[in-house]
Amino acid sequence: MSAAMIAAGSLVALAYLFCSPVRGPLAWWLLVPLCSALPWLVWPGAVGGGVADGARIGWRAGVVAVLLAVLGLAVIGLRRRQRARALARERAARVREVCDLLAADLAAGLPTGSALAAAVEVWPAWEAVAQSDRLGGSAAEAMRELAHQDGAGDLIQVAAAWQLSQRSGAALTAALAEVARGLADAEQTRRVVRSELASARATARLVAGLPIATLAMGSGMGDPVGFLVTTPLGWVCLFGGVALIVAGLAWLEQIAAHVEGEAA
Repeated sequence: MSAAMIAAGSLVALAYLFCSPVRGPLAWWLLVPLCSALPWLVWPGAVGGGVADGARIGWRAGVVAVLLAVLGLAVIGLRRRQRARALARERAARVREVCDLLAADLAAGLPTGSALAAAVEVWPAWEAVAQSDRLGGSAAEAMRELAHQDGAGDLIQVAAAWQLSQRSGAALTAALAEVARGLADAEQTRRVVRSELASARATARLVAGLPIATLAMGSGMGDPVGFLVTTPLGWVCLFGGVALIVAGLAWLEQIAAHVEGEAA
């Protein structure tokens, strides 16, 4: 196996870590091939026999280090966005569960204070609303404050129904049940949107990995990795390609976030 093949394989592994939805220790094990291939990238003479020129080694090491730093920052940024989206979806699910529980408890004849306190078991952050009601404050205002968290925006509707019932004497149970049905319908729409966006994200990740996969195929016709990390024109191609890949993925995520926001 040539050094170029090993280097290309390591870059494919890094690309998979960059583009895939894999979480946890399994994803980071994909860095093992990359780390094992670094000697071929940074110091080929130490592996294949003979010591390369010091200046060339320094340039190659610097190019690889900068490239890995850029890719690492991109990975961290995308992972943070993915975690933020997952946390927002989790909060939205808790809001729906709280609304359903409140409607059910009030329909069963439970006092409003007890119903609010019982919902804390479903969502610990709901304690702020229950405490505000216990202290004689406005539960609706506490809900609106809690709705400022990402994914909890649906609490605005729950707060509106709560406040309307208190001011007009309308049946709170019926109002919350109607809100719960509306939230369920909205979540169904968001699921459809997410499923449609999943195919677009998968396509973008596949396209982003194609230039990296060509390094393995091109190794039989020369040393593409060596060209990319040792020549000025190669540096332009390498960093330009990486920048375009990262920018494309970030642009897609921005569009997807906007579409998900519209669906919400």
